[in-house]
Amino acid sequence: MTETLYYEKPVLLNRELHRSRKIRPSSGFGFARQANSLYLAGVEFTEACKEYAIVFARQPGGKVAPVVMLGLRNQENLFVDGEDRWTAAYIPAFVRRYPFVLAELPGEQMGVCIDEAFPGLNEQDGEALFDDRGGNTPFLQNALDFLQRYQMEYLRTESFCRKLVDAGVLVEMSAKADLVDGRSFTIAGLMVVDENKLRELPDDKVLSLFRSGELHLVSMHLLSLSNLNKLVDRMAQRGAGPAAAKAEADAKPPAPAKATAGKKASSPRT
Repeated sequence: MTETLYYEKPVLLNRELHRSRKIRPSSGFGFARQANSLYLAGVEFTEACKEYAIVFARQPGGKVAPVVMLGLRNQENLFVDGEDRWTAAYIPAFVRRYPFVLAELPGEQMGVCIDEAFPGLNEQDGEALFDDRGGNTPFLQNALDFLQRYQMEYLRTESFCRKLVDAGVLVEMSAKADLVDGRSFTIAGLMVVDENKLRELPDDKVLSLFRSGELHLVSMHLLSLSNLNKLVDRMAQRGAGPAAAKAEADAKPPAPAKATAGKKASSPRT
């Protein structure tokens, strides 16, 4: 099954089991309160770079993926406030797909899962998942289409990251944030593009990145790093809480669903 992160009870969507279930809309993001970093697709860089620091992290299995930094401490998301509101204009697609998620099934198929612990899942009110005949409602079909597009963008982003790794331009990032109240946070284990290494690339590699639009992704990644200071400001505004005076951030992100080109999400099971 795919990385579940804040999915407490993910199960395969079943046309019979979930026939009468509905989704009651919720504007709260309390489910992501403990996510201090999240996977980000390349297509999201344009909007995300305006508010978040975009870095790269090594996933289980050795693959590298881009992530947005949401906090400096373990299990703390500085973009979710005390009333479960997301306090940035752009909300990552990783969050917006909830309570749905894709899971890898035997036979190289991707199955659709739903978090049965989602408070908005009920049988009384909200958007129905299936119609009277057991077919997908427009609401569910929109969700499935979103997941399919998300998966396609994941594959494109995976290819982009492989190029960066093969080019040898990623270096480990090490930074220290000192707050005025004496607290200190070390950011380690994450990677950024080294501009000197990027300039040293052969012309053909640079041209290839430019023609594919991926050089622009690198530029937005580098631009976004200035948002690290804003993250420190959010930390200062949040207050010390129960944290010790000195803490090390563990910003390892969730691993996105594993996929290879050609895999498609299957219909809900019957």
